[in-house]
Amino acid sequence: MKGEKLGIRRTAALEASRLLTKSLRTEHPLRQLFWESTVRCNIHCRHCGSDCRQAASVPDMPREDFFRVLDNIATKRSPGDVFVILGGGEPLVRPDVVQCARGIAQRGFPWGMVTNGLLLTPQMLSDLKDAGLCSLTISLDGLEPEHTWLRRHPDSFSMASQAIDMIVSDQTLAYDVMTVVHQHNYHTLPQLKEFLIGKHVADWRLATIFPVGRAAQDKELQLTPEQFTGLLDFIRTTRQEGRIHASYGCEGFLGPYEGEVRDWMFRCMAGVTVASVLVDGGISACTSIRHNYRQGNIYQDDFMHVWETRFLPHRDHRWMKQGECQGCKYWRYCEGGGLHLRDDDGRLLLCHIKRMGKQVVRS
Repeated sequence: MKGEKLGIRRTAALEASRLLTKSLRTEHPLRQLFWESTVRCNIHCRHCGSDCRQAASVPDMPREDFFRVLDNIATKRSPGDVFVILGGGEPLVRPDVVQCARGIAQRGFPWGMVTNGLLLTPQMLSDLKDAGLCSLTISLDGLEPEHTWLRRHPDSFSMASQAIDMIVSDQTLAYDVMTVVHQHNYHTLPQLKEFLIGKHVADWRLATIFPVGRAAQDKELQLTPEQFTGLLDFIRTTRQEGRIHASYGCEGFLGPYEGEVRDWMFRCMAGVTVASVLVDGGISACTSIRHNYRQGNIYQDDFMHVWETRFLPHRDHRWMKQGECQGCKYWRYCEGGGLHLRDDDGRLLLCHIKRMGKQVVRS
C-alpha cells in the first residue's frame, strides 16, 4: 500500500461526497435519532464504550419524557422522515420496552433496535413487530469461543445465533449482523463469514473498537496496523465475492479503501443528520460521542431549538485542524474524522490513516 494513490475516480467521488457533506451541514435535516433508553445491560462486555452495568446508577428514562421529545420534533419535521433507534445499554432489559416501541410508532416515527439478542425470544420479536419494528441489528462478535470471550456471558452466543435465525427467516425486517473485530477474533473472520453465509445472512457490518470506556484499558481489543489493513482487505475481497454484503462501520477516513469497503464515501453525520437523547436527558449527536460534546438537555431545553441553533462543533470542523491534523494532506476529505475518536478536550485518540502505518498519496 505504500505510495498507493487515491486515483482519479476515487478522488472525484470524494470531491462529490465533500460537496454533499457541505450542503448537509448547512441544512442539517434531522433524519436519525438514537434513544439511550437505558444504560443497564444484562452482560458485561469487555469493550463497552459506556461501561454499562447490570444495575446502573442512572435510572431508565421514563418513556413519556422521550415521547415529549418526539412530539416536539413533529412540530418541525415529518415523523416519517426521522428514524428512531432504541439503544442502550441493552434496550430489552426495560420491562416496558414494547410500550416504548408502541408509543414511538403511534406518533408516526419508524423505529429500529440494536440488541445483543440475549432476551430476544420469539414472543418478544412478535411483540416488537406488532409495535412497529422496522429494523434490527444483532451483535455477533465471532464464533462461540471468541464471542463468549468478548461478551462474558455463557448464553450470549447461542441466543445471538437464535436471534439471527429468527430475523433471517422472518423476511419482513431490515437487519444486519454487527461484528466488532479484535485480536481474539481477527484470525477467525473467514470461518465466521462462512457461518453467516450458512445462515443466509445478507448484510454483515464489521467495525473496530475505539479506545474509550473499558476498551481503553485492554490492548487485546486493539488491532495492530497490519491487522487493521488486513481487515479492510478482507472486507474488500468479501464484497468482490458477492456471497454476503460486508461493509466497514462508519468511523474514520480510510484513504485508498474509500469506495471499496463501504457503500459511501466517509462523512460523519453526527450532529448533521444524526442526534441522540441520552438516558439523563442530554442532547447529543450519536451515542458514541463523549459527554463533553452535549448540546443541551431535554429537561431544560427545547430539543428542536437546540438542533437548529447549536451543534456548531459538529457542523464546522475547522476547530479540529490542530495537532497532527493541522498539516495532514487528507484534511480536505477527512476533516478531522468523527468526534467519537476525540477525547473530552478535543484531542485525536485514533487516526485510521496513521493506524495503517503507510503513506498514501493523492493523484
